[in-house]
Amino acid sequence: MKIPRFLRALGLVLFTSGPVLAQQTFPIYTGTIPNSKPSEVQETTVTSPEGGTHVSNVVQPNLTAYLPAPGAANGTAIIICPGGGYGLLAIDKEGYDVAKRLNEMGVAAFVLKYRLPNDQSQPDKSITPLLDAQQALRVVRQQAAKYKVNPERIGIMGFSAGGHLAATAGTHFVQPVGPTPGPVSVRPAFQVLVYPVISFSDSLKHGGSRNNLLGPSPSAEQVRLYSNELQVTAQTPPAFLVHAQDDKVVPVNNSIVFYQACLRHGVPAEMHLYPKGGHGFGLNNTATKDGWTDRLRNWLDANGWLAK
Repeated sequence: MKIPRFLRALGLVLFTSGPVLAQQTFPIYTGTIPNSKPSEVQETTVTSPEGGTHVSNVVQPNLTAYLPAPGAANGTAIIICPGGGYGLLAIDKEGYDVAKRLNEMGVAAFVLKYRLPNDQSQPDKSITPLLDAQQALRVVRQQAAKYKVNPERIGIMGFSAGGHLAATAGTHFVQPVGPTPGPVSVRPAFQVLVYPVISFSDSLKHGGSRNNLLGPSPSAEQVRLYSNELQVTAQTPPAFLVHAQDDKVVPVNNSIVFYQACLRHGVPAEMHLYPKGGHGFGLNNTATKDGWTDRLRNWLDANGWLAK
């Protein structure tokens, strides 16, 4: 029997939309959200004429799961932290689009819509993003069987200020933040840091990120605590770093000092520095024909994280 053309087309749409249907958004907390207080803050989403979507004033943090095709899945998962200076989240360019690329590698991806520091809705805004990142690691680890991932192969990835959050998660896991952290480990298996804010020191800081997280007059102790190159130990998970030399927003030395700290402590690290590319290039640095996600694939593969 010959199948009518419109039915064949419908079948193609349903088949190709399979991965989209696999997406699921769910809250990372049940019940009361820790470190929150009543306020009139409301989440806002703005899409620019160029197509980028920015989310701000997040009050209900969540994860959106992007799952690879069952036959391609290899058991590795990555939680993605979009950037935006701790003032907004570039949720598509540094979140959803990245998740789809990771799915092509057989990796399950979870885009974290984390709360941004806000004095109106949070008693202590300095711990809020890390609180949400650590909870995301707990949730994915607890639900590893549901998403068919290996609980020992859950990494974290971040861009710009999201890279600061990912690096903080990768260096502050021994004593999780929050009043009742629970027994589930919040140590990521690895960290992927793309043009990351690493240091809050005066010479390397991204002023907006530091000001949004710690306020205009942070103490020397706070600056040191959130300068993640100073928090690396031998237990820090392996790191993959990407940055452009001509980055005028977040100096490339942020990545370099983190790499050097990994080197001093014997932490496996791979770093890719491009002469040009600026800041915020997302998946595609148009200043080079080299694709950093190809380098990421090679690194994940070399470490066994793409093996089924």
